[in-house]
Amino acid sequence: MAKETNIKLHMLEPRATEKTYREQTKRTYAFAVKKTETKQEIAKKVEKEFGVTVTDIRTLIRDGKKTKFSKGKHAYPGTTYRQDKKIAYVTLKEGDKIKVFEEPEDVKSDAKEAKKEVKTTKKADKNAAKENK
Repeated sequence: MAKETNIKLHMLEPRATEKTYREQTKRTYAFAVKKTETKQEIAKKVEKEFGVTVTDIRTLIRDGKKTKFSKGKHAYPGTTYRQDKKIAYVTLKEGDKIKVFEEPEDVKSDAKEAKKEVKTTKKADKNAAKENK
């Protein structure tokens, strides 16, 4: 039985990191993809899923990190490697965007309202505690 990885391979999901946030100013987005996918396949998937036009793709394979392990107190220690990852940097046509860091406005307003409610209930609890003394 194969181990599950953190990479979502069935669906393209942009990577939300500091480096990719800087790259968005150049209309470039990063995706974790299968190691066997070609640039043409990646471009078709991005265009189909997000409804944008791809102008350029750069891919790289990051080697898995070396990790140490031990098989017990008297056994010899060993090293193994984590799984390699393929990252695709996709540049879009001028004017196209993919929402990665933006939240919908209604989610933001709901969070603000919830914070206000918590503050008011805390104040009411403090006032009630003072009156009981």
